[in-house]
Amino acid sequence: MTSSPQHDHELPRVLGARHATAIVVGIIIGSGIFLVPREMIAAVGKSSTLYLVWIVGGLLSLFGSLTYAEIASARPAYGGEYAFLREAYGDMVGFLHMWTWWTIAKPASIASVVSGLVRTLATFSVFYFFNDPAFLHMNWGQVAALVALWLATWLDIVGTRKAADVQMGLTLLKVILIAVIAISCFVFAGPIGSVQHFTSVFTGARGGAAGFMVALVAALWAYDGWSDVAAVAGEVKRPQRDLPIALVGGILAVGGLYMLTNAAIQYVLPAAALAADDRPAADALRLVMNSHGIAWGAALVSIGMAISITATLIATTLSGARISFAAARDRLFFSSIANVHPRFETPAVSLVVQAAMSSLLIFAIGRFQALFSLAIFAEWITYGLAVSTVFVFRSRDAKTGKPRAFSTPGYPVVPIIFILASIALTVFQLVDDPKNTLAGCIVIVLGVPVFFYFDRKRKTLA
Repeated sequence: MTSSPQHDHELPRVLGARHATAIVVGIIIGSGIFLVPREMIAAVGKSSTLYLVWIVGGLLSLFGSLTYAEIASARPAYGGEYAFLREAYGDMVGFLHMWTWWTIAKPASIASVVSGLVRTLATFSVFYFFNDPAFLHMNWGQVAALVALWLATWLDIVGTRKAADVQMGLTLLKVILIAVIAISCFVFAGPIGSVQHFTSVFTGARGGAAGFMVALVAALWAYDGWSDVAAVAGEVKRPQRDLPIALVGGILAVGGLYMLTNAAIQYVLPAAALAADDRPAADALRLVMNSHGIAWGAALVSIGMAISITATLIATTLSGARISFAAARDRLFFSSIANVHPRFETPAVSLVVQAAMSSLLIFAIGRFQALFSLAIFAEWITYGLAVSTVFVFRSRDAKTGKPRAFSTPGYPVVPIIFILASIALTVFQLVDDPKNTLAGCIVIVLGVPVFFYFDRKRKTLA
């Protein structure tokens, strides 16, 4: 490494274990568990296979979080994967990760979150106008998504601890609501529910290995976000203790809730009904409540979804801005992005630029599935690379005698399985959706000359 960090740009360590865990849980549980079961059953066809996809997606996410727990607890730096990759493989690899997340992965992820929020709010009659045209070829739903995005960004700017406290409260509330919704579907379903639904089939599904992979992409989107806490590792008070708790405990808690919720939805809705349902969780509870003469079942789910997605939005915007901030501190990006707000002690410029990039995708694409597919493709390239750094760091640390605060259980099998899965997922998406993924690859490759520009500029100023 030829550069040294700009130590005058520092963010205070204000996050505890509960904040870090809430970031993991809060980002993961967003719109995915409520919305993607339709796309998943339409891909695999069988209810039993759908459940298997959820399990595989959860295990892969757990394997990734176990490895990240070892890496991040030993190297609690700003930027998460950017810092890991830069230390392990050099400036260019770290920069290309940052470039990928700055241009594609994080903007697509944030845009899909706010699109899911609008899709949820549209279930209420008061928001009937969301599909009506507004201006600049946008509808009012896209305008609402932009407003939500910039409000969350404003909250992140005025205080990291404030945003984390709000997000933590919303996360606790949404976990309670999800548990209530899932348990209600089992307890009050009566004749509507049936264990036979777990063996039902949707005959119009894509099926086969390709269908399984399409469903897995959707499941991984629902689980996505477990890695984001690594990006704020530089702001965690006791990272050696708190980061493993957040990463491993968070993914286990989410996995349990997802298994429960998915089972509850399938208990009420057979495969064919699930494949035709835009909001399966809401309609499952609506059917159960209507059978008892209660009309507000779907509204309860929609409220829970809105709270859930809002918590995710606050956390994902909070963590995402730290990656470009870290690169700017190392003089590998625009220096203004490393600015810390003098009053709020937050990376305000980085947050604003991130919101602007996400706004462009909301305007240009706007479709929920297209956005999360693009995000997953870009993210899993870097997830696999970041996990591979555990082998580099173990080798280096063994030579220096550096102790580990946390060791990956099942090493080296666990990280190897994760890396192979990330390769398979990336190749599949290149074949299955060449238009969007090739466009993403082009953007990533364009980062190479951009890196050389900033690298040359940094060396000139050194």
